[in-house]
Amino acid sequence: MTIHHHHPPTRGRTVKFIRRPDLDAHTRIDIVTQAWLKQGIYGKMTQLAQEYHISRTFLSHLLSVATCQLEALFRDDKQRVQNGQRQFEQLLFLLRLEGKCSIASLSSILKALDYPPNSVGYLSEFFQSYGRLLPSTLSIGAQTVVFYLSDEIFASHTPILLTLDAQSTAILKIERAADRLATTWQTHFETLDDHGFHHIGMASDRGVGLVSGYQAAYGESLWVSDQFHEFQERFNRRRQLERKAYAAIGKEDDAAAKFDHAKSESNLQKRLQQYEQAHHACEQAIARYDQLDLLLHLLREALPLCSPFGRLRTVDSVRSELTLLLSMIQELDDAKLPEILQPIQAHIDDIVVPFQQVESIHAQLLDIMPQQTLDVLVLAWHHEHLSYQSHAKKKHDHQRERQVWLNFAEGLLDGPFEPLQTWVFEKLDSIVRASSLVEMVNSFIRPSLNSCKSQITQETLNLIMFYHNHRRYKSGKRQGKAPIELLTGQPLEADWVDLFIQLGGQEQDVTLGTSRPARAPLELVRNIHERPTQTETALALAIVEPTATPEPPLQQPVGKAA
Repeated sequence: MTIHHHHPPTRGRTVKFIRRPDLDAHTRIDIVTQAWLKQGIYGKMTQLAQEYHISRTFLSHLLSVATCQLEALFRDDKQRVQNGQRQFEQLLFLLRLEGKCSIASLSSILKALDYPPNSVGYLSEFFQSYGRLLPSTLSIGAQTVVFYLSDEIFASHTPILLTLDAQSTAILKIERAADRLATTWQTHFETLDDHGFHHIGMASDRGVGLVSGYQAAYGESLWVSDQFHEFQERFNRRRQLERKAYAAIGKEDDAAAKFDHAKSESNLQKRLQQYEQAHHACEQAIARYDQLDLLLHLLREALPLCSPFGRLRTVDSVRSELTLLLSMIQELDDAKLPEILQPIQAHIDDIVVPFQQVESIHAQLLDIMPQQTLDVLVLAWHHEHLSYQSHAKKKHDHQRERQVWLNFAEGLLDGPFEPLQTWVFEKLDSIVRASSLVEMVNSFIRPSLNSCKSQITQETLNLIMFYHNHRRYKSGKRQGKAPIELLTGQPLEADWVDLFIQLGGQEQDVTLGTSRPARAPLELVRNIHERPTQTETALALAIVEPTATPEPPLQQPVGKAA
């Protein structure tokens, strides 16, 4: 630190700073000592400033800096080590779960930053130890009504059974299983019952073990088929026909180019015939794709809960539309479509199950308001729902439409509007149609599973579940809320990474590994272009180097990378 002194400002004269090489380190220490002892005594600071020909502003600054350094110097060393360890653990969790780093990549990062311990074995055992503190089944201490969304995930040929709540997207149970048999799924659901979850139904794909296990556990309870998987093959076929249409267009262009380059009469006739054949094939391919694309668009339009006019759909109307559209698709000139359509034609009764709930809710809403008001509110809800699935301009368009219909509905009512709107929207949000939310959660945890390489342990899955349930959504209608907050209705007291550290602090056995960090990690670094004085260097060394030898860490066996 270089000390500067300035003369007291006088009227009409510019303040001038003068370097004071005569104030060496011992003199500065003497100034700070006297200032410390004379604090609170009237006139002593002014007297001291005049004695050393320095400003009171600089004297106050010097005293503040010295106080800060002394506090750091005499702070409890154990507390400093604990704070450093806490920051180090926060870094590990952020890189592993938020950054989706593999253990090997995390080790390389720590080595590059010179943060020990950084071995793969230590890091693996660190995360495994925390994972052992966490359950694989969520327990919130109260009976909770949920709608199950269940699915099977594969990681390194290992089946992972996953169940979450439809409304909150909180993971209720995640487990590494030996198989996907009905008995395994039945045990999975019975464990959820033992933890206080009361289910009102389940949505999933048609996994044989999954559906059979659910039926074995709950008999003929409500089951909703996943529309994403039901219609996936039809939309895959559309993409195939689109590629064939573009390929046919390319062949037609090639045939036209060859005809243009033909010279002799016989060659012209030959190339013309080839072009006509290519043109006919191209027209057929384009027509086949266009027809299927149009019918699939109409099929998609028949599946929303409401019509374009806001009228909630019924089971009979949806079944009728689907039957008609599927028969029209089957008549297209495509030999593969009948085979693709056969499963969905057999499953129409399962597909229309959500509309039974729609009919029930429709009747409840009509008891509160007239049909016209309900239709307008349903349209507002529909556009709000679409806005969360859209981007950029379409998102703004749906938001604008939502507000238009809300204003219209408010004009139709005489009483309080906002409580009624909230109640209607909550009723409509409670309708579960598919396990698309499961696919969303799958896509969220997939990078974490991929970062585990071939080592998928239950402890790792426990960490992923805790992180997902306690991290707050950054966008969408759940923005700013964590799944566990939506499930329980209780706000979290801290961020997910702080909750991890608190969890470890409550367990004495979480102290790990080969050794504590040799230096306090994440320490503040001063400006490298500023030269320190001898006094500052001594103080810095006193802060960084512990004054007492820390207790040796607990020695635990080093595990394999997770």
